[in-house]
Amino acid sequence: MKKTMLSALAALLLAGSAWADTIRMGTEGAYPPYNFINDNGEVDGFEKDVGDMLCIRANLDCVWVINEWDSIIPNLVSGNYDTIIAGMSITAERDEVIDFTQDYFPPSPSVYMGISGADVDVSGGVIAAQTSTIQAGYVAESGATLVEFATAEETISAVQNGEADAVLADGDYLLPIIAESNGEFAAVGEVSIGGGVGMGIRESDGELKATMNKAISSMKEDGSLNALIKKWFGADANTF
Repeated sequence: MKKTMLSALAALLLAGSAWADTIRMGTEGAYPPYNFINDNGEVDGFEKDVGDMLCIRANLDCVWVINEWDSIIPNLVSGNYDTIIAGMSITAERDEVIDFTQDYFPPSPSVYMGISGADVDVSGGVIAAQTSTIQAGYVAESGATLVEFATAEETISAVQNGEADAVLADGDYLLPIIAESNGEFAAVGEVSIGGGVGMGIRESDGELKATMNKAISSMKEDGSLNALIKKWFGADANTF
């Protein structure tokens, strides 16, 4: 079903460029520390810092647009915004529908999180994952029973209320939750899936992709991207 939906989306791609003087940066706003809404109601997080710096270096005027995860690719394709900067791993399946810049965050492990002390069978149990993520795809093919939710927060609730034995998500998202849970949660497994995180762009917007790639490269070369990774993910985070 997912491949059918992606094929249908691919047919919607426009032949010409849809971006103009102001670049609309699409994000979810619900996946800390990558992106979230702060107490002032504003987009915040690692990707807000990275996105703003990329726009400055590329001499672009940028604004931020919030969109739910499950429709974030279709709404890029249809022109609701010009980029996706939302913790999206670069995968071959997604690349059939949209294009990606080079990665601005290196590959990192995904983690299974369950209730502390519980006997969790990650290969045969009930595993929660956010809809349309690489983790959901992995669980579906692993032999475990997949339960999908629209938001990452709902996957955590599913573990708390016993609807799922564990959740599989980016370790960068789950490990801080485990650390702040006062012993309620524990990591019960780890797996490496997907590539690094890149910016999603319509396939017709090659000029915008080249512009963003140049800005990303400049941040890698001068160390500013690594500095932001360490700011938001800690001194021991994987860097470039």
